[in-house]
Amino acid sequence: MEHFNPLLQNNDSPKKFFTIGEIMLRLSPPNYEKIRMASSFEASYGGSEANIALALANLGIDSTFFSVVPNNSLGKSAIRMLRSNDVHCTPMILSTPEETPTHRLGTYYLETGYGIRASKVIYDRKHSAITEYDFSKVNLDELLDGYDWLHLSGITPALAPNCRKLVLDSLKTAKEKGMTVSFDGNFRSALWTWEEARDFCTECLPYVDVLLGIEPYHLWKDDNDHSKGDWKDGVPLQPSYEQQDEIFQAFIDKYPNIKCIARHVRYAHSGSENSLKAFMWYDGHTFESKLFTFNILDRVGGGDAFASGLIYAMIHNYRAMDMINFAVASSAIKHTIHGDANITDDVDTIRNLMNMSYDIKR
Repeated sequence: MEHFNPLLQNNDSPKKFFTIGEIMLRLSPPNYEKIRMASSFEASYGGSEANIALALANLGIDSTFFSVVPNNSLGKSAIRMLRSNDVHCTPMILSTPEETPTHRLGTYYLETGYGIRASKVIYDRKHSAITEYDFSKVNLDELLDGYDWLHLSGITPALAPNCRKLVLDSLKTAKEKGMTVSFDGNFRSALWTWEEARDFCTECLPYVDVLLGIEPYHLWKDDNDHSKGDWKDGVPLQPSYEQQDEIFQAFIDKYPNIKCIARHVRYAHSGSENSLKAFMWYDGHTFESKLFTFNILDRVGGGDAFASGLIYAMIHNYRAMDMINFAVASSAIKHTIHGDANITDDVDTIRNLMNMSYDIKR
């Protein structure tokens, strides 16, 4: 019997989404406890690219995730969670101990912040299966065949040299096949240095159509004289419209292949209350979203929810202002959901928040 996703019935978008990355076991103490106090941990699964596939699948987009996990109960459980959220996992590789000698699933520990205490993450992902697999055995042209959109992030290449080659080769293959490519730099200081991240992620820019975030990339004012600085030097974390517009334009001037750039801006009032807004360059103009203020249940994955919201809105040809407001609303809603991913299966819930309608729906 052919497998089929009931959420795709009457789907008005034929686009097929594909993403590549690492999925990890997430262990978190319950009730906002600190790790050093914990006597138990809540288990779930997450990872930037997997989070986006999960969010889009729940909204009815045909989504496929590719990764390598060990062929043991942990790896199988991660795949089961993805499949339970209607993510296609057919290309997933369950590796043997011969293929990935350390034979482990990456893990991270999340200590959820509360009030004035910020959240904290401890990674335990070195030598995970995806970092030890020989991707020369994977035919990327076949892997990406039949898909319309590829999403990658700067987290996967930070894991190991084989992952860097996989990401760059996937970008090149996707462009040869005419796919739309989105890329989120997603710098992780625990995985590589700022300069390493900037050097690699800048290599990716010629292949990108939709760029999420403005770092970590080199955007030199003069490629032949770096002493003149980077266009982003000195720009605050919460830039003005004019400052953001200037940076967007510098990206477009240097990389005319980019069709859209979007980044969200966070205002952290405390560990439990934040505000978000976003800027987006699209079709020759810079747009600024509404400002959303909310209490936080779980902050992890907020950026991924922003990315999935933007991708969903672009696939469905939303107007520019609706695209960016839908993306920020997606991120805001994610902050009210436990776990890494924005498991929201009702587009109207996001659209109501986008329009700042908070009344009960019945």
